[in-house]
Amino acid sequence: MMAFLGIGYTPVSASSEKEVTLKLIETSDVHGCYYPYDFIRRHSVQGSLARVSALVGEMRKTYGDRLILMDNGDILQGQPVAYYYNYIDTTSVHVVADMLNYMHYDVATMGNHDIEAGHAVYDRWVSQCKFPVLGANIMDVKTGKTYLPPYKVIEREGVKVVVLGMITPAIPSWLPEQLWSGLRFEDMETSARKWVKWIQEKEKPDVLIGLFHAGPEGNKLDDVVENGSGDVARRVPGFDVVFMGHDHVRTCQKIINEAGDSVLLVDPANMAKVVADVTVKVVKKDGKVIRKSVEGKLASVDRYTPDEAFLKTFEKQYQATADFVSRKIGRINKTITTKDAYFGPSAFIDLIHQLQLDITGADVSFCAPLSFAAEIKEGDIYVSDMFNLYKYENMLYTMTLTGKEIKDFLEMSYAIWTNQMKSPDDHLMLLNEKDKGFGRFKNPSFNFDSAAGILYTVDVTKPQGEKINIRSMADGTPFRMDKMYKVSVNSYRGNGGGDLLTKGAGIPKQDLAKRIVFATEKDLRYYLMKRIEEVKILDPRPLNQWKFIPEKWVEPAAKRDYRLLFGEDR
Repeated sequence: MMAFLGIGYTPVSASSEKEVTLKLIETSDVHGCYYPYDFIRRHSVQGSLARVSALVGEMRKTYGDRLILMDNGDILQGQPVAYYYNYIDTTSVHVVADMLNYMHYDVATMGNHDIEAGHAVYDRWVSQCKFPVLGANIMDVKTGKTYLPPYKVIEREGVKVVVLGMITPAIPSWLPEQLWSGLRFEDMETSARKWVKWIQEKEKPDVLIGLFHAGPEGNKLDDVVENGSGDVARRVPGFDVVFMGHDHVRTCQKIINEAGDSVLLVDPANMAKVVADVTVKVVKKDGKVIRKSVEGKLASVDRYTPDEAFLKTFEKQYQATADFVSRKIGRINKTITTKDAYFGPSAFIDLIHQLQLDITGADVSFCAPLSFAAEIKEGDIYVSDMFNLYKYENMLYTMTLTGKEIKDFLEMSYAIWTNQMKSPDDHLMLLNEKDKGFGRFKNPSFNFDSAAGILYTVDVTKPQGEKINIRSMADGTPFRMDKMYKVSVNSYRGNGGGDLLTKGAGIPKQDLAKRIVFATEKDLRYYLMKRIEEVKILDPRPLNQWKFIPEKWVEPAAKRDYRLLFGEDR
């Protein structure tokens, strides 16, 4: 028998201990940052999958197939390269599938911005990935089963790892149903309890990993827990590591769950600038785990030169995107920036207002600055500029709102946007002492909607409910609280995003769809591009249809806050 086993074979006792070290690497919220180049602003960037590829290549020299590579969603949106392969070149293998296959990803999840791309895009992408894209809480309404595989079993040197994947269930609060038709999103904790029980009974894993496109905060949105990763880690025993995403907040900490066990929570934030780097050591004896350690850190990719082989492999896709964004679509007569939009009517926001009104024929337009400090310079306008002008792939809706609902909508918008000033020395803006993710704003600026089509003032000394005074329609005709008006909004807002229509205007969430009288088939950026091509030359100017009062307080406060926010004079 020994001769049969061959010369040099040393039998190992079944009772001896064996230690296996696994390396777990997670990317999340890449948002189109595949190349070390920003196609919108035309300059190099620090993050990118190209640098991650270099990091992973180096680590594989040490760990081989004991390295498990994961992506945690929101990878199909953000840069023009994603847009190009989502909507322009739909016949090639999707560049994201191609890249992740090239890098030998083991598993992934979908994020809300992947769902935002629509069924045609994410179904095609999932089908082209040579690894499973998970979704334990994404249910197929027709079959009652999961739309995607709930988990993935990975075995490495006798260690059985199970990865359970989930997405934030708040999708219906942001996206129109046409993008997720036929799907239902379960509460994360409910889904986790069900699947962890199943996994422990059927798979008996040595290591259980959560790959959740959600943050840890436990906050509710429309009575749904948006960021449930922390709740799952604490309340559903069994996880060794919970990889997080969605909230773009770097996190690496251990918590104690209800069973008294330690769980590592880790989140690499966004743009592939860092990766979650977790080392798991498993010691087994007689087929059972007798010791296990989990240590994590956030590893920067800055020191890695972009992987030359990666860049060469995807050079054709790079060039196709470069050609796409370099196409001239018009001209603009002055430089515009969203920096002005926080302090009064601005050429930047009013350009979008005017285009929305032109496209829909609505009476009133609602719009917010989607980027904190975007700028389009005077001169030729290229496709790349459109990603600065309009950041997300939202549709454009026309909805019906009463005059009172319009007023109440604006009351909430300006209440989360502006401080209630008690003296001339107070801030005009509603600010935090430190930047907590929104550039010192207390609330995200993409919810600071102003209006066009009406003339109104905003009294910053008054509380919510008393701030807004709508004097008339823009053409001077009376504005009536009891009249029904047509209002243009993006699909995020029209679907309830930011709560301005629900908590602000007081329209029940279930009634929002009944208020939609028109919806574009393509994203708003597409129609903005078409409109600019028709107009050819843009001469953007503030419409000056609203203003902050009292002006004696507002003007000096605006100068102070502008310098505080942007480090320069207005």
